Amino acid sequence: MTEAKTILGYLIKNQSRIFESIKTLVEIESPSKNEEGSRAVVANLANWAEKIPSVHSIEKIDVEGYGQHLIIRAFGEQRSDKGSIFLMGHTDTVHPCGTLKERPFRIEDNKAYGPGIFDMKSNCVLILEVIRSLTELNLKPKRELVILLSCDEEIGSPTGREFVEREARNAKVCLVLEPSASNGRVKTGRKGTGMFTMRAKGIPAHAGLDYEKGASAILELSRQTERLHSLTNLELGTTVNVGVFHGGTTSNVFAEQAEIDIDMRFSSMTEAARIEREILSTKSFDERVKLEIEGAINRPPMERNESVVELFEKAKTVGASFDYKIDEAQVGGASDGNFVAALGIPVIDGLGIKGDGAHAVHEHIIQSDIPYRGALIAGLLLEV
Repeated sequence: MTEAKTILGYLIKNQSRIFESIKTLVEIESPSKNEEGSRAVVANLANWAEKIPSVHSIEKIDVEGYGQHLIIRAFGEQRSDKGSIFLMGHTDTVHPCGTLKERPFRIEDNKAYGPGIFDMKSNCVLILEVIRSLTELNLKPKRELVILLSCDEEIGSPTGREFVEREARNAKVCLVLEPSASNGRVKTGRKGTGMFTMRAKGIPAHAGLDYEKGASAILELSRQTERLHSLTNLELGTTVNVGVFHGGTTSNVFAEQAEIDIDMRFSSMTEAARIEREILSTKSFDERVKLEIEGAINRPPMERNESVVELFEKAKTVGASFDYKIDEAQVGGASDGNFVAALGIPVIDGLGIKGDGAHAVHEHIIQSDIPYRGALIAGLLLEV
């Protein structure tokens, strides 16, 4: 474990360079489905990776309408049939173009602020700096490293999932550099997610002259919203939420059309199947209103099992070697780590730099945590 201390010293010495790279990425806006921003972020990352001698493969995967996925392979001489170490992250953010002008990159009281800095551009940089530190200190992990940075994670990985699962099948373990939980806790469990849309078609009628002839799509979906929320069971870790509702045309006409978007979270696939059936088999309260429902389970749960606990204990031991304490959390949000866990691969998620405010106005990282988090990850790479 003495290597982790050596790595920490290296990263502290190079912290200013690392921080400049983080600033560079944050100042490139790359919301999901923004091809130009995605390609610009990938170009920078690929350029930095090319300068690391242990990196032997850089693959840019073009995805029309989204941008580019990036796969980097390092320490190829360590490749074996015992599996790789799979590291994951994403380059897309939830912040629309123009956000940077409203909330430019800034530093206040050891906190670095900027749209997407916590989730998760700082960690895209950190992955490469970890590889650089191992290379320059002549330290080699026991396995080949495979890094996937996808460009559509924030919208459910419609194109990225294929590559996540492809690389995961050859992995021994998976480390996900998504944002950490509160106080820097890593994530050893995540809920699964389901995404659905429900549309209603009613009967339009004048609200004053022909009230009894109308059948409101808005009223129908209002009733369905209440029913859907009643499916929540907090004891079982199941939640259902209608987060978007729109419809109608004008106030004096019964709404012919309305639509809601439904978010479902669950801790087990048994619960997932039950709630999915409930949603997809929904019947109208008003038989005159026709319903159309689409969607499905998007990500399975990432369950905390023995192999995950064993991996977490190794991370704790590495951290303890340089007096860096870490704890764990089980959270409601999902990530691409859920796809990997469903294949039976041990996953630790939330390995990103300490901070807060993912997707929020106050999104930030703790600047002083950068080298410590990097040393934790690098030390763990040497242990698995």
